[in-house]
Order: sequence, then C-alpha cells, then structure tokens
Amino acid sequence: MDPDDDLGLFGPGSVSWRVHASPIMLVAGLRSLYLQALHPRAIAGVAQNSSYRADPMGRLGRTSEYVVTVLYGTTAQAEAAARRVRRRHAAMRATDPLTGEEFRLDDPELLRWVHVAEVESFLTTALRAGLPLTPAEADGYYAEQRRAAALIGLDPATVPGTVAEVADYYAEIRPELRITPDAASTFAFLSAPPIPTPGTSLLGGLPLRLLVNLGPPRLLYTGIAGLAVSLLPPWARRLYGLPGLPTTDLTAALSTRALNLALTQLPRRLYTSPHHKAALARAARLGIPTPA
Repeated sequence: MDPDDDLGLFGPGSVSWRVHASPIMLVAGLRSLYLQALHPRAIAGVAQNSSYRADPMGRLGRTSEYVVTVLYGTTAQAEAAARRVRRRHAAMRATDPLTGEEFRLDDPELLRWVHVAEVESFLTTALRAGLPLTPAEADGYYAEQRRAAALIGLDPATVPGTVAEVADYYAEIRPELRITPDAASTFAFLSAPPIPTPGTSLLGGLPLRLLVNLGPPRLLYTGIAGLAVSLLPPWARRLYGLPGLPTTDLTAALSTRALNLALTQLPRRLYTSPHHKAALARAARLGIPTPA
C-alpha cells in the first residue's frame, strides 16, 4: 500500500479521531496514570522498572508518542511502535509487593488493566469536556480501541468493547485495587512533579512553554492535576482517601468544559501532534473529510 493512502488503524471517520482531537487529552492522560496506580502489580512494575522519577516528562513524552503513533500513524508505524513496546515488556520482571511473587510486565491481566484505565480515561474526559457522542458512538470508541489492545498482545475478545463491559470490568477488578506505598508515592509525585524545561511536549502535542507563558507553571500544573483527580470514578477517589461525592463529578465536568473551551481557542498547530498533522495531510490528499 502507498503510505499516502494508509490512514492507519482508525482514520478520519472513526470515533477515536473525534475523541482525541482535543487538547483536553493531556488531562485524560494524567487521570489514567492516577487510576492505573491503584493496581498493586501495575504500579510495582512501573516503580521497579521505570525511570519516571528521574525523567517524568521524558516518560510521559514517550507514552504520548506511542499513543499518537497508534492513533494517527500509518499501519506500519503503529505496528512498529507496538513491537518495540512488546519487546521491552517481555524483558521486564517485577516483584508483587503483597505476595513477593515475581511476575512479568506483559502479563495479559496487567496489560488489560492499563489499556482499560487508559481508554476509559480518554473517553470519560472527552465526554465531560462536552464532546457530543451518542451511546452507540461511545461503545464504538471502545470497540475501535480493541485494535490498539491487539497491538500490545491482548486477545481483542478479552478486552471490554462497550461502556457496559467497561463498567462490568471495573466492578470485577475493584476488589484487587488498593493504595500501596508505591501508589501513595506515585500520587504525591504526579500531584507535584519537578517542572520540566520549556519545550517539552505533553500528551496531544501541547508544548509546555505555552503553559509556562500562561502563568506560574507550578500553580497551573497543580490545577490540572487536581482536575484529573476530580475526574476519577468516585470509588477511585475514595481509595485515595478523597471525597467521592456526586457534587465532585458536577464540579469536575464544569471545570473540564471550561478548560477545554479555553484550550481550543488556541491555534490548533499548538496542540496537534506531528503524527496527527501527517494523518490529516494524508486524508486531505485523498479528499477525505476530517473531524473539525
């Protein structure tokens, strides 16, 4: 296939392109990290194998690069990125903090948890920001994202593919989730990490120098982190010892809409990743309309 004709795993007509078009995805990415940390083995695997404390923005940048490559890259680019991730995971081991048992980071149960927590964070944040999706389209997003799950080695049939299936999955796995020392440490770190140097790009391509220019970076980041936490499911907030009240959900939705509205007033070139720009250019050459 001519690379100029390859719109990747999803394409302009997908729900996935609509969900990920907004710069509010930077909040969604942070929300997913808070949520993933509640799984004892998942966070132990990160703590024992990752350099996120020494280079937090570097790790976030690499994760962001992978996400946008899978979303907007050609099929070959997405598959190549996934092969690199699978090779890294296959070589990594960690020790369960509760049982002392050694486990592999490419254990399907862990991969499924990370995948579901990530895509549910993306969809929930987009909906709270005001993206108009029908229930069928919301289900369609989860079904589409099974393609991303397959790339990392999961059987798509074992991955929740609808809103109801994601809710059932959370209900099933919640007894396994808890605050461990690694989770508490990660929560504190995510809430107040070292401020990176200007020029670093966050999820979705939004340059940090732009955030710095908007005001004191620490105060701004604290607000974004607080919003990400408030967007967590009530049961997840309660696990962190925070209020799980319905009023928090309402406040989070209003704040997310306000932030999304402010960010989308910026020129799109400031928050559109290179992979997204390349995909839009390929679609334009083919005469295929793209989401506004």
